[in-house]
Amino acid sequence: MLEHQLTDAGLVARCRARDPGAWDEMVGRFSRYVHAILTQGFRLNDADAEDVFQDVFARTYERIDSLRDDEAIRPWIGQLTRRLAIDRLRRRRPEAPFEEFEVPLDHELHTRLDDAMTVQAAVADLSSDCREVIDRFFVNDQSYETIGVALGIPAGTIASRISRCLARLRSALSASAPDLLV
Repeated sequence: MLEHQLTDAGLVARCRARDPGAWDEMVGRFSRYVHAILTQGFRLNDADAEDVFQDVFARTYERIDSLRDDEAIRPWIGQLTRRLAIDRLRRRRPEAPFEEFEVPLDHELHTRLDDAMTVQAAVADLSSDCREVIDRFFVNDQSYETIGVALGIPAGTIASRISRCLARLRSALSASAPDLLV
């Protein structure tokens, strides 16, 4: 099984076995999620976000054995991130009671972040050709012509390739997260 196709539970099992490559993949898989919670959800400044980010993954490493459901690693990391972000906010303003903080606990934002992680995982399970064309078109906002030149494919073929790859992605999401396709 290729690393990008490893399930969350499989990744947790490798981390429990103290596989160093698994820890790199764990950080890579969840870094955007943790960073988004810290900077968008809690609006931490860069220095505080970096400190909490490091704490999240250090504690994940230390406490991975306490995780009861290996498939629940994402919500577990999300909850850990939220707790550590609140702790950081408390330390920054010790003179104010916590109730006075305007902590933007935006549940809709957290749901969108979870959905984005689900889509990211589904994209990671696609073939490398699909991942590349989807990344170039949707993430890097490249034109059909630019993608075609970079991949050595006629620009007219790019639209049909994107369409096929999106159909594969839609199929994968309908099986794992049908509520995202509504």
